[in-house]
Amino acid sequence: MSVIDLVVQAPAIGSAEVSALATLSGARGIHAIATNGHAAYRLVRVSTRDGVPEFCAASGIDWAFVPSDLRRDRVALVAMDMDSTLITIECVDEIADVLGIRREVAVITTAAMRGEIDFAESLARRVALLAGLPVSALARVYDERVELSPGAEAMLEGFRATGAKTLLVSGGFTFFTDRLGARLGFDETAANTLEIAEGRLTGRLVPPIVDAAAKAARFVAMRERLARSPDAIAVAIGDGANDLPMLRAADVSVAWRAKPRVRAQATAMIDHCGLDAALHLFA
Repeated sequence: MSVIDLVVQAPAIGSAEVSALATLSGARGIHAIATNGHAAYRLVRVSTRDGVPEFCAASGIDWAFVPSDLRRDRVALVAMDMDSTLITIECVDEIADVLGIRREVAVITTAAMRGEIDFAESLARRVALLAGLPVSALARVYDERVELSPGAEAMLEGFRATGAKTLLVSGGFTFFTDRLGARLGFDETAANTLEIAEGRLTGRLVPPIVDAAAKAARFVAMRERLARSPDAIAVAIGDGANDLPMLRAADVSVAWRAKPRVRAQATAMIDHCGLDAALHLFA
């Protein structure tokens, strides 16, 4: 049976909270983790999980139970979603805002991310509403509204420093993944291509469609190409139902400010810290 540690992180964690968590989990030791501004601790060799999720939820603490032998230099691949994960916005909603139809599109986006409607169907419906929009509006959204999630650059740099490759894989649009991939140095990107005619969106996508299954397949294919040893680790980070197949295929999955359905199936949840908190899951 593998030895399990508990990693807890938050903007601030009091000593009383750390002690309470050590008692709850039956930890045999407490190690402070050096971070870029927030508090983080590794509670080693825990014996129980009972009560920990509830305590952390009430205290505003991010938590994860992880094998103690997880090391950052074992990470071969880090893959992440784009919209509401790498960046703070849903690009399709912001594009719709330019057209004055944000509410109509956002309702469909929210339902898709919760898994209430099929992603491919929801994407086709949303893109159809964008027909006639000039391509210049996409550039405006990228320049004026795209903002990286907190800790994104530090996380990518930290994993790259120990040899990991990176994949940005999205059910969104190549207009944005191509630019973000070049800006942030992703090794590979994948997303949907908007069909354009005479400088305007047609309301259709260019096949093939990158949906949940395609995201997972791209992740698995890249992991298999990069697997340098039997103990190599592939990490996936996402927030919505469309990310679930990819998260399930990962060795370590991270739910970033995610929907409840995603949170319930991930290795770790980050709600209160930046994306760089993912680095501290690894000793």
